[in-house]
Amino acid sequence: MITKYLKKVFKAKSCKAHTFIDFTNLGNSELKGVRVGIEAYRRNVIVYRCVNLIAQSASHVPWIVSKNNRGSLEKIANHPVYNLLKKPNLEKAGADFFGEVIASKLLYGNAYILATLMNNRPREIYLLPANSTELVLERNSPVAYRYMSSSGERIYPISPIDRMSKVLHLKNYHPTNSYYGLSCLDAASLSIDLHSQATSWNSSLLRNGARSSGALIVKETNGYLSDEQFDRLHEQLTEKFTSSNNSGKPLLLEGGLDWQEMSINPKDMDFIEAKNSAAREIALAFGIPPQLLGINGDNTYSNMQEARLALWEETLIPLLDKLSDALGNWLSHWYQEEIIIDFDRDSISALTEKRENLWAKISNASFMTLNEKRSLVGLKPIDGGDRL
Repeated sequence: MITKYLKKVFKAKSCKAHTFIDFTNLGNSELKGVRVGIEAYRRNVIVYRCVNLIAQSASHVPWIVSKNNRGSLEKIANHPVYNLLKKPNLEKAGADFFGEVIASKLLYGNAYILATLMNNRPREIYLLPANSTELVLERNSPVAYRYMSSSGERIYPISPIDRMSKVLHLKNYHPTNSYYGLSCLDAASLSIDLHSQATSWNSSLLRNGARSSGALIVKETNGYLSDEQFDRLHEQLTEKFTSSNNSGKPLLLEGGLDWQEMSINPKDMDFIEAKNSAAREIALAFGIPPQLLGINGDNTYSNMQEARLALWEETLIPLLDKLSDALGNWLSHWYQEEIIIDFDRDSISALTEKRENLWAKISNASFMTLNEKRSLVGLKPIDGGDRL
């Protein structure tokens, strides 16, 4: 009796436990780690669209160079600074250059503009790659910028007196780092991860003919298959059942075999809504109304005109204000004169209706003098315009 029991035990151990075939990842290549960071710009369509929408829209607004003349701004059309902003260098026009500056600031949280000098004045300005530029610190204080390239490294010192340098560092606010800015991609990293995973899952599901993952369970023959049976069954299922080429073909099972789904139904998981929700959060991190990205079901604004107006007032105008202030302060140092850099708000088509309403209210204001009205719209005073 004991002998029969031992034979039964050793016989069971000699059998390979092929009780089921796992098809959880069949037809689905292993998902690579989600490329959050700069790769997200190349791999994620929502990130790509957000960055391009902001950079292209803001960079095409014309610059205005002015001086303070007795309390009013006087525009200077042929100032060297205006020519520099319009044509930063021989390789880039103004719109292309500042589009790259804004994109770098969004993706890296930092943008570095280098000035090449002639007679101690900027002759050309270039954008240094943010991933190749860093601050040099001494005693926790920045003393220079280091730019590393294939030809070596270059150091651009920061003046210890006025803290000025040939490099203008533009950065986003960072709550824990006073030296570098926070990238929009960091704030949206979880949403980018979710959106990329949902996209990869949908793509994998389509490659597998929209079939759910599952397991083939052997119910008879004591729940075991020989090595030859296991390999033959696995090969047949892989060849006849997986991939989009076999979509719609029935699964023929032999006796004693049962198919058990091991994944949640795509309809139950609602991947489309998950993608849309993640896309809305990514757009929120960049300050873009999701309606402008064409996301279904998002109608926060009654029409596209209101959405575009919100984009300009809440995102693009503050961005251009910060950029123009930084450029004006930096270039004023090199030209040794007060230079006021602004952008032409009148050229922004999304603000036309609001601007017309403002002008109508100013024009109808009976308690203001003509020169006061002209001052509000940036015009010079005229003789006899101070009387009501």
